[in-house]
Amino acid sequence: MPHDARPLPELVSFLETLSEPHILCDRDYRIIAANAAYRRSCAHGRDVVGRTCYDVSHRYSVPCDRAGESCPLARSLQSGQRERVLHLHHTPRGEEYVNIELSPVRDADGEIAWFIEKMEPMQVARGVSDHRGLIGRSPAFQRMLELVARVAPSEASVLLQGESGTGKELVASAVHEASRRAQGPFVAVDCSGLPETLFESELFGHERGAFTGATARKPGLIEAASGGTLFLDELGDIPLGMQVKLLRLLETGTYRRVGSTELRRADIRLVSATHRPLKRMIAEGSFRQDLYFRINTFPITVPALRAREGDLPLLVESLLERVAPQRRLAVSPAAMRLLAAHPFPGNVRELRNVLERASLMCDGETIGPEHLPEELLGVEAETVPSHEPAPSSALSGDALDLDEVQRQALLRAVRSHRGSRRELARRLGISERTLYRRLKALQLDGDGHG
Repeated sequence: MPHDARPLPELVSFLETLSEPHILCDRDYRIIAANAAYRRSCAHGRDVVGRTCYDVSHRYSVPCDRAGESCPLARSLQSGQRERVLHLHHTPRGEEYVNIELSPVRDADGEIAWFIEKMEPMQVARGVSDHRGLIGRSPAFQRMLELVARVAPSEASVLLQGESGTGKELVASAVHEASRRAQGPFVAVDCSGLPETLFESELFGHERGAFTGATARKPGLIEAASGGTLFLDELGDIPLGMQVKLLRLLETGTYRRVGSTELRRADIRLVSATHRPLKRMIAEGSFRQDLYFRINTFPITVPALRAREGDLPLLVESLLERVAPQRRLAVSPAAMRLLAAHPFPGNVRELRNVLERASLMCDGETIGPEHLPEELLGVEAETVPSHEPAPSSALSGDALDLDEVQRQALLRAVRSHRGSRRELARRLGISERTLYRRLKALQLDGDGHG
């Protein structure tokens, strides 16, 4: 259709009545109109009419689909329908994740003439370092976040699966915060920490005298989560006897306190998480198949840290703000290389522990290799070809002499230790024999002299 075709003034006027950010685009990605909410929250208060949506939102010179992203406008032109995507946009507050809902508008001939695009910031995640919420920009992280954005507004049960330490409780909290239950409670239950004898009482509550020690009536965690979200962490650890009672709760929406005949109605949204292989457990008979189908309405895989390429610097910056909020710590390039080379089997939880320890070991403002745990110091050395000569100094530009770093780190540990060699080995997490061998290899005696 001609580029100078104009939409009805009534349509432009309608956008101004909407409280959420909206823009009107033509088929060539040009912004025809933007309401006050968009100008205020997404465009620094500036006029954007005549500019392309991909220039304003992404600072791209080409449409999103030609820049490696999913473009809702291109998808709508192809499907002829409304399209939804999650994008990382430039805003006055920095880069933020935004839920985009784009609807085609047809002319009198039934042809798509314009597009109305609604933008809803996703407050639970950021693409820049932040002291709270989910942080990341990697494709694996964005795929997970898009699923969170899609399922959160519903009441569907969510099953989070992923390795230990990936941050499943943070993702569960994000589902809650982006849902219609956000004003209600978020109650997390660690199923691995509850013995079977206490599980039913903790979950459903009990009446006075229901069992020995029940000296008073006690509401359960289901009641505590009423109107909000119940998060069952490590669901795979729930005993078989309790699985059938949980299934009954989910199927009927009702339960009884232990020792009571009164049927109570539950008002919860269930989010579960596990690192266990539930399908294998079903085959082995240790997890109920019917319960699995009931909780697995919407599965989300939480990616391991090693699968989140490019997210490490963001996470490091964010975690340092959390573990040492009063300091402005940075990580040297050499230390960052060691962190990047480590597989982090404990994922983000392990990274946080490493950084917290490093912040305590560091007296200055820059964390170097010498402040990192010993198990990280050998990683880069093993990846360097043996024929390459080692730098002559411990730090030469960004070069790293790991022998010297290990020597200095061990030297500090020895000099600050006031106890036996056995206690020092335990503190370093190695055997006494290994400590002796390393002291000898680095020409250090037990008193820290070279």
